Amino acid sequence: MKYTQLFGKTQKESRELETKNMTLLSKGGFINQHMAGVYTYLPLGYRVVAKIEDIIRDEMNKVNGQELRLPSLHSARNWKQTGRWDTHDTLFRFKSYYSKLDLAFCPTHEELVTPLAKEYTFSYKDLPFSLYQIQTKFRDEKRPTLGLSRLREFRMKDMYSFHASREDLYDYYEEVKQAYWNIFKRVGLDDITYITLASGGDFTDEYSHEFQTAGRNGQDLIFHCKSCNITYNREVAPSKIPSQCCTGEKEKPMKAVLGKGIKGVEELAKFLKIEVERTTKTLLYETEKENVIAVAVRGDYNVNEEKLKKVTGYKELKLASKERVKKVTGAEIGYAGIVDLPEDIEVYVDDSLKSRKNFECGANKTDYHNINVNFGRDLPKPKKYLDFKLSREGDICPKCGQKYEVIRALENGNIFPLEKKFSKFFNLYYTDKEGTEQIVYMGCYGIGPDRIISSIVENKSDDKGIIWPITITPYYVHLISLEDGDIKSKANDLYDSLLKEGIEILWDDRDDASAGEKFNDADLIGIPIRIIISKRSLSRDGVEMKLRTEKEGEIIELDKVVDVIKQKIELLKKELEKK
Repeated sequence: MKYTQLFGKTQKESRELETKNMTLLSKGGFINQHMAGVYTYLPLGYRVVAKIEDIIRDEMNKVNGQELRLPSLHSARNWKQTGRWDTHDTLFRFKSYYSKLDLAFCPTHEELVTPLAKEYTFSYKDLPFSLYQIQTKFRDEKRPTLGLSRLREFRMKDMYSFHASREDLYDYYEEVKQAYWNIFKRVGLDDITYITLASGGDFTDEYSHEFQTAGRNGQDLIFHCKSCNITYNREVAPSKIPSQCCTGEKEKPMKAVLGKGIKGVEELAKFLKIEVERTTKTLLYETEKENVIAVAVRGDYNVNEEKLKKVTGYKELKLASKERVKKVTGAEIGYAGIVDLPEDIEVYVDDSLKSRKNFECGANKTDYHNINVNFGRDLPKPKKYLDFKLSREGDICPKCGQKYEVIRALENGNIFPLEKKFSKFFNLYYTDKEGTEQIVYMGCYGIGPDRIISSIVENKSDDKGIIWPITITPYYVHLISLEDGDIKSKANDLYDSLLKEGIEILWDDRDDASAGEKFNDADLIGIPIRIIISKRSLSRDGVEMKLRTEKEGEIIELDKVVDVIKQKIELLKKELEKK
């Protein structure tokens, strides 16, 4: 491609945008913003996303995935059958003007692919199989920010697998996990990507797995234990507090203190003249059984509801209404405590309260707080301390006692063992060898090309521009010709030679741009291999070749350029494979 013919050139005057990926991709002529969360991929950008999708496609084919194309436009019928029509908060829902049907543009396809599989699955001979697609999806994001990291319209590869047994599902799950890791290696992100344990949601009691790539554009916090070589999403990270105050004191008399209108634990601790670590946060939850449970955690921590569901065994938890709180405690919200609760209230205590003496908690009386509370005297000592706090920086791994490394990261891919959930909704069964009807087990596997691009630009760039890995660069070679006349003629000959050899090349053939402009644009665009042809290089009967990552180049003889570039491309690919 000749630069003078390229649609969507660099925008040097473009303002700095909210993220590095958004700024560099916009300035470099890769994307154009239509509105918040919606972008056009310009020709340079589309070449990158297409190459990422080809890598994804190749790895999915290796695990026997079969590509198809499912509709993006869905009827509400199946979504209402699963109960997600009114609960999926990013679903684009609308009513057809002519047919009056309830329709949606969908961010995921379990509701469509499961009944589709039912039409073709009858016996054990039809299993297993795996179906995937790479298509545009839609999400009604409230705050589409961070460039390509959070979009309303986005590209996704989603795959769904169908199995005769749970064992077969999990065997295949591990195969896909490895295939995903291969993808991140091939795009050059494996050195900063973590396979992260995450919640299985209401699909399974097992963990799901996220592929989280470190970066400033990350929306998640992940907790990595170097000693155990394991990484958790914050929503499931087990943790211990690094230290506990007030453990060896003598017990003091408990008393209620009036503290009206106090907001937050910092203000409460200051008012009571105690450490924040002595404060206690007590919350009341209503469960799916319509009973109320009380949970207590150290005041400077929050409750992690995903972890709380696991340790309590309840599937549904919601904070009790102010009316229910008043009925249980006799107080307004904000003054609940675990002292003198009704006997029918189950109480769960986080391990952040373990071994404390003379601590504070709500007095179950509006505007009052108990101080000098002690287990074994003022309330029963818990039979078991649990871990349901939301982990934070400074916490330690409960297995080895080492402090977690807390990393901001972007979820670029995830895999879920759906197990039987959607099969039950749509009565997806098969007949086994004995003629008995059995349920089909399912898994789902998603990965986002847009987010991968975002992570690469955030992490594989410098103050001059992008540094594309060789596997997904829009072109392998950026040819720059300086001066005009005979030099441009030789550049044209070289350009034609490279094209004939199938080498993807962008030639900056502008006559009205200075050498500085061309070099700056080349740095911004970020193509890995740069070839410069000038009077200086031709005086030595060659061209100057340098990598985007190198400061200095080398002179390559003209008749050897094609072979040297081929070798360099293969070398860069092998370096990625070795990492």
